Amino acid sequence: MIQPDAPTHERVRQALRAQRIETPSWAYANSGTRFKVFPQEGVPRDPYEKIADAAMVHRLTGVAPMVALHIPWDRVDDYAALAKHATNLGVRLGAINSNVFQDQDYMLGSVTNPDPRVRRKATDHLLECVEIMDATGSRDLKLWFSDGTNYPGQDDIRTRQDRLAAALREVYDRLGDGQRLLLEYKLFEPAFYTTDVPDWGTAYVHCRELGPKAQVVIDTGHHAPGTNIEFIVAFLLRAGKLGGFDFNSRFYADDDLMVGAADPFQLFRIMYEIVRGDALRPEAGIAFMLDQCHNIEPKIPAIVRSVLNVQEATAKALLVDADALAAAQRAGDVLGANAVLMDAYATDVRPLLREVREEAGLDPDPLAAYARSGYFDKIRAERVGGHQAGWGA
Repeated sequence: MIQPDAPTHERVRQALRAQRIETPSWAYANSGTRFKVFPQEGVPRDPYEKIADAAMVHRLTGVAPMVALHIPWDRVDDYAALAKHATNLGVRLGAINSNVFQDQDYMLGSVTNPDPRVRRKATDHLLECVEIMDATGSRDLKLWFSDGTNYPGQDDIRTRQDRLAAALREVYDRLGDGQRLLLEYKLFEPAFYTTDVPDWGTAYVHCRELGPKAQVVIDTGHHAPGTNIEFIVAFLLRAGKLGGFDFNSRFYADDDLMVGAADPFQLFRIMYEIVRGDALRPEAGIAFMLDQCHNIEPKIPAIVRSVLNVQEATAKALLVDADALAAAQRAGDVLGANAVLMDAYATDVRPLLREVREEAGLDPDPLAAYARSGYFDKIRAERVGGHQAGWGA
């Protein structure tokens, strides 16, 4: 375990104070499995209440000032008013996430559908999301496509890539100054034979063809078992094409569990590559977003826990002795190099994070602060009646 000296201690504290983590509006809503959606008390009924919950997470943690929207789940009549509402609560609107997977027309795909009418409908929705970005001041448009096929011969694989490229180009050309297109990938589900954007290489090639405003998003639950995600992080950072993360945990597939719950050592390794690439700073442009579905755990505490887990992994990554690691690597000292990483990972960084929070005027224990706040009792009493937000709302 590492006992950092004073300069290292201060360097780590400064980096942790500057860290920013974006929370997703849909994580505050009801969700479940394909068998059952489990409603909870106090769940938001509209985007305004989702933002209020996100603001509470930021007040507790001090590092979550942005909340991502999902369209049409978060559709409102006046997005400028929604942005002002967020500002009044001390947060701001983040990435705009499109949805081209829940409409009946999209059974055979959205932008890669063999029907040109459906492709036009899907692309128009993506363009609508850019218009929403104009109104909210959001930087990032996040695209995930469920498009694919279930059977050999169902559709032409190469033609579907042409359709995808055409739609991405049209949307990319619509982006304004300071706006980005972030392309997400997923190994499988709901398509089981081919997925049109199945891996980081496919996403990378499309983004490279589009230009500098297109970058790749890594969802930590979207890979085959055993995939070395930190290698993908290092490669995309080196290529200047890593735009952001959707952080969550998985045991088997796209489980969307609290980040760090399944494999905290993997999260540490990912964050080490971020630190190694000098990409932790907000100016580096990496969007650190959560993407989770809290089916059985209370919404706000689960999101707080995820934020804390990211902070802890980051703190440990910042404690890696870079000079000692480089020396061991140059010498071919396999065990020594591994020991440098393991020493940092074994360090209990919770006292350090409590210091950082106290210096920022926050409660050192955000979960305990939430339990004492009475916020849940308040929203449980206020949010009676109406229609709770959830999948499709």
